[in-house]
Amino acid sequence: MHPKNKVFIGVVSAALLGGAALWEGVSYTPYKDIVGINTVCYGETSNVQNRLYSQKECSQMLTIRLQEFGTGVYKCSTQPMTQHQYDAFTLMAYNVGITGFCNSSAARYFNRGQIVQACNAIAFTPSGAPNWAYAGGKFVKGLHNRRLYERQMCLGGTSGPTL
Repeated sequence: MHPKNKVFIGVVSAALLGGAALWEGVSYTPYKDIVGINTVCYGETSNVQNRLYSQKECSQMLTIRLQEFGTGVYKCSTQPMTQHQYDAFTLMAYNVGITGFCNSSAARYFNRGQIVQACNAIAFTPSGAPNWAYAGGKFVKGLHNRRLYERQMCLGGTSGPTL
């Protein structure tokens, strides 16, 4: 972890919260996601109970989990990171997992200081094919749109959605 990154640990910006809410959506009752995992609130898959959740519980859960995922992103980052890069990488990790992000080409490019390539790798492979846009072995247009959003956020082109 780069020492300059310590300032962001635990910070959940409005852009990050808004991006998570935009792309995850919210459900106060548990459901099975696209690959059959029990999910509730804003994409939460950990310790999901078969009950009705409140808006307050979901918001608190999202904030706590984004802090955890942001910390995970920092643990595998070796370069200084801007807020929009942090937001984009944390949003990606929230969807693909910390290990998924840390083992991704986006993280590898970032750690080599290749920032534009890192941001592009969120959404595209080196050959230009969609990256991180598959679930259950199938291309999912919504995931690709999310990756495009995260890429743009990483490049500094969006401060998050207007909700």
